[in-house]
Parts: sequence; structure tokens; C-alpha cells
Amino acid sequence: MDESDNDPCDFIKVTPDKLSTDEVSQLVVSPDCGAVSIFIGTTRNIFEGKKVARLEYEAYTPMAEMELKKILADIRQKWVSVKHIAVYHRLGLVPIAEASVIIAISSPHRNDSLDAVKYCINTLKATVPIWKKEVYEEESYTWKENKECFWRKQDGFQSN
Repeated sequence: MDESDNDPCDFIKVTPDKLSTDEVSQLVVSPDCGAVSIFIGTTRNIFEGKKVARLEYEAYTPMAEMELKKILADIRQKWVSVKHIAVYHRLGLVPIAEASVIIAISSPHRNDSLDAVKYCINTLKATVPIWKKEVYEEESYTWKENKECFWRKQDGFQSN
């Protein structure tokens, strides 16, 4: 670790590359923090009884990164002890059991980092313009709407 470890850092990456939990977690390690909390969102092989073959993610990357920066700013206001934050989201094809999102947050004590990670993933799903397509084994697919999306609740909009 060097002197720059004293300053809190934010790391955001929206990429088509395979995500590495080790890489993301190492970004937030700090000698003055006793907690690194990590959330890893992976592709599951079944949804509502249908066998999922893969997920495909699309995003308007500049807007997604801007929304992620807002979330990280909110975290820093709500949990002032949070040291480093890393949010990596994968785009494109994400096979079964691979990570589509990794969030890592460090803090001196576990409660702040755990709470901040939960807030981060919930807010990401509700506000960040990243779209997920589930492709099923029989080659049908469904574009998924996040149930948490703020625009879903507006004007009484309901999906089937």
C-alpha cells in the first residue's frame, strides 16, 4: 500500500470483459479497514421454470457510469466511514454461473460496508440504464424489467 491509500477511492467499470472478483476486491482493501463486503451477481440457470442458457446485457455506458457515480456519492453521504468502493458491471453475453456485477466496499467495521453494498445493488437495479435479456434453452428470450425500476412505478405502468 502507498500513501494514496489514505484517500477514499471510487472504481467504476462497465465492460464486455469477464469480471474478476479478486481484481475488484483488491481495489478496496485498505490497512485501516477491517471489512470488505462483496456482492457478486451471477447468471442462474433457471427462472420461473424456464431453463436459462445465458444473459445478455446492454447499456448506454456514459449514462450508466453517470448514474453509478451518483450512487457512490449517495453511499459516501450515508456511510461516512466507507473507504473504497468498486462497482464493475459486465455487458454482452454472460454465461451461466459467471458474474454480471461485482460490488466491493471497504470500511473500518462490517455494518457500514454490508449496508452500503445492499444499498448499492438495490439502487443500481432501480436507476442505472443497463438492460438484461434472458435467453432460454429453447432459444426464446425475454427482456427483463427490474422490479425496482423507478419508472415502472410511474403513471401506474405495469408489465405482464
